[in-house]
Amino acid sequence: MNGVNNLRHHGRVVLVTGAASGIGAAIAERYCVEGAAVALLDADEVKVSQRGMALREQGYKVAWHQADVSDFAQCEIACQALTSELGSVDTLINNAGVSPKHDGQPASIWSMSPEEWNWVVGINLTGSFNLARALSPNMVEQRYGRIVNMSSVAGSAFLPIVAAHYSATKAAIIGFTRHLAGELGPHGINVNALAPGRIETPMVKSVSDEANEAVIAETPLRRLGQPDEVAQAACFLTSNESDFITGQVIDVAGGWLMR
Repeated sequence: MNGVNNLRHHGRVVLVTGAASGIGAAIAERYCVEGAAVALLDADEVKVSQRGMALREQGYKVAWHQADVSDFAQCEIACQALTSELGSVDTLINNAGVSPKHDGQPASIWSMSPEEWNWVVGINLTGSFNLARALSPNMVEQRYGRIVNMSSVAGSAFLPIVAAHYSATKAAIIGFTRHLAGELGPHGINVNALAPGRIETPMVKSVSDEANEAVIAETPLRRLGQPDEVAQAACFLTSNESDFITGQVIDVAGGWLMR
C-alpha cells in the first residue's frame, strides 16, 4: 500500500463488490488503509471470508458477505446484513465483473451461448443496478453518496481479447453512470466510472502471454497496470477532493486506447 497513512475516508462506510480478489481486493484494502469501514461482497464465500478475516487481523473494520450480485434479493439481504454490522453505506464501488474465456480465447458471437451472454450481463451490468437500487434510497435520504462503477476501455473500443458480452456491458455501464449522475446529483450523490485497461489480475492472466505483450507494446507507459492503481483512482473519485466531479469516465490504462 506504499506506506499510505492518509485517513481521508475516515468515518465512511464503503461497500465493494467482487472484493475477494484482483482489483476488488485492492480497492477494499486501500479504503481500509484510508480509514473507512469496508464491506466486502463477493460470490465466492470462501475467498471473501479469507480476505475479510485477513483485513480484520490487520486491525481494520470490515465485514463480508457472500452474494450473487445478479440476484436482487441476495443483494438486499447482503446490504441489510452489512449495514447492521458497519452502519449505513455511503460509498458504493460496483466492481464485480466477469470475462469468460474458452481455452484462453473469448467466445465468438456465432458460438456464444445465450446462457453465457445472460450470465455476463447479469454480473457486469444488472449487478451494478442491483447494488445501486439497494443502497441509493438511503443515500438520497442522507443527501450524500458516492458511487463508482467499473467500466473498461473495452466499453469504447474493439478489443479482440474480450467477447461481445463484455464490451456491451462495459459500454452500458458508461450510459448507466451518466444517467445516475444526472438523476442523483440533486440529492448530493456523485456517480463516476473507471475504465481500466490491462491490469495485472487473475482475469488478465487467463489470456496468453503473447496477447498481454501485444497490449504492453501498444501502451505508452509500456507495462500492465497494477490493481492498487485502480484502487487509488476509486478512492480519489469518492474523496472530498473530487466533490465537483460527477458523470465522468476515467481511464486507468497507461495511455492505451486514448480517446
